[in-house]
Amino acid sequence: MGVSLPRCHCVSRPAFLPVFTCGEKQLTCSSPRHSLRVLHISSSSPRLVPLLLTWFLPTSCPSPVENPVWVPCLPVPRLFSSSTVPPAPSPSDPLLTQQLPGKMNLEEYFKRIGLHGSFEKLDLATLKLIHKQHVMSVPFENLSVHCGERITMDLEVIFNKIVRRGRGGWCLENNYLFGWVLREMGYDTTTLGSRVFNSILKDFGPLESHLINKIVIDGKTYIADVSFGVSSQLWEPLELVSGKDQPQAAGVFRLIENGDFWVLEKTGRKPEVPNPDFAKSSLVNRKETKQIYGFTLVPREADNFFESNHTLQTDPTSLFTNKSICSLQTPTGFRALIGWTYSEVTYKPEEGVDVLDMRDITDDEIEQILRERFNLKLQNKLKPASNKSWYTL
Repeated sequence: MGVSLPRCHCVSRPAFLPVFTCGEKQLTCSSPRHSLRVLHISSSSPRLVPLLLTWFLPTSCPSPVENPVWVPCLPVPRLFSSSTVPPAPSPSDPLLTQQLPGKMNLEEYFKRIGLHGSFEKLDLATLKLIHKQHVMSVPFENLSVHCGERITMDLEVIFNKIVRRGRGGWCLENNYLFGWVLREMGYDTTTLGSRVFNSILKDFGPLESHLINKIVIDGKTYIADVSFGVSSQLWEPLELVSGKDQPQAAGVFRLIENGDFWVLEKTGRKPEVPNPDFAKSSLVNRKETKQIYGFTLVPREADNFFESNHTLQTDPTSLFTNKSICSLQTPTGFRALIGWTYSEVTYKPEEGVDVLDMRDITDDEIEQILRERFNLKLQNKLKPASNKSWYTL
């Protein structure tokens, strides 16, 4: 049972945390500017064991409560912003234990993308590292749509799906989560909405269906996007400079400013398809330069994407209801499963080509391919789909 306290007693940048003894109870200490949450005081031990802590760094504190007990704590790391719950510290720390279940934390996210340790420098190098690790570890996929699952923009649901269950997601999940990560770390991050270019209609879609993030570091602005997939996937953020060629593994990306509208485009390489059965496949992109999406710099909130999130997974004309898609970047290119077509793409910039090794697989192979090539295990049965719809690798 919790005991609510109206005030807590602290000092500016405390080296100690206030704890209020109350036998065997959990205590919640809060104020408008800072908080100390969920403490368990064991009667069998004189040590006080904080299970879950959140703190701010106020310059002053009103009306202290009586007789606080001061417990030494670790300095607040730059890795966490004032609104986040820190991840579980090392088990060797005698004062701290694992976090209570259900709370999102950065340590779990970093473990999911194969990173360990803290990142104190909020610089471009750190941003690039996290961005690349995400796209190499978390698939761009819409398989929930074809597993009878509903995709939601509830951040905790997304965290549990991607981080704890080891799934991937589409942009409204991956980039939404990535934006949360950057804010928790302390990056100056803004959510933006973009309209995807439709190569059949030769125009940008009417809805802002693609979520991206804008980050400002040392006065320079960057666009981060960890969830477009296949050969259009950025491995690193792009600097927001009009017309600048920004080479990456997949090709040369550039951002073009047209008034208040920015367009992302990419110049790639010629496709080489060894399997003659796929030489004329509609999945093969044969355009050297293509537009990917366009956006403005107007900040967006999550509710701006609720309509798109619903439409993309329910509209019978939506790409995502017509095709089951799973894509994961690799050090040499990417893998993709579109319907029943499995592809391994190898970038060969020195030869000016991308090699697309494509083959169809059977229903019986789907589960194994997802597990071995994408590190995915689905909870529900996948019904692959590959209806006619514009989409290229």
